[in-house]
Amino acid sequence: MGLSINIELSDSDLDHFQEVLRRAHQTAGSKSSREITDAAAALLKDAHSSHAPEFITERLGKLDALIGMVHDEGWGLPDEDKARVLTALTYFADPKDVIPDNVPVVGYLDDAIMIELCVRELKHEVEAYEDFCSFRKHEAEERGLDAATMVRADWMEERRSELQDRMRRRRDRDSYNHGGSAGGSLFRFR
Repeated sequence: MGLSINIELSDSDLDHFQEVLRRAHQTAGSKSSREITDAAAALLKDAHSSHAPEFITERLGKLDALIGMVHDEGWGLPDEDKARVLTALTYFADPKDVIPDNVPVVGYLDDAIMIELCVRELKHEVEAYEDFCSFRKHEAEERGLDAATMVRADWMEERRSELQDRMRRRRDRDSYNHGGSAGGSLFRFR
């Protein structure tokens, strides 16, 4: 039988985590993007090998998308967005955790909270990247291509085509619901 625990962070709690992130960013400021993402990847590896609780590993798993966004050449994250993601990841490159990772059960709790805050802040970027990864995998399998050859422009073109198709279907549906061409259209010329 599972147990549900909700943690509500107050504004002062959030301010505390923002201050911790600011300090971590200062400490990790001289590190390269590779060093920052390697530190985040090491955290993932350590958490999995220490058998951290599921509620922690579930959140830590979101780091994969953040790390991938930075180095995935097919995604081609613009520099401004890359800087935002790296700023979020600097917390995991700072050895001074709020709760040391070696504390049993809750050692990764601060990391999980920080990931949750980062993912919330970068929600749209993460969702778009995950959609791109899903598209790339599906399209590569369907076309018999190497997934590495699929790039962001391919994904954006596919999304554009989907939106245009949806617009046409809605227009046709609305036209049918309003009596079709008998009702007349301002944009139909004979």
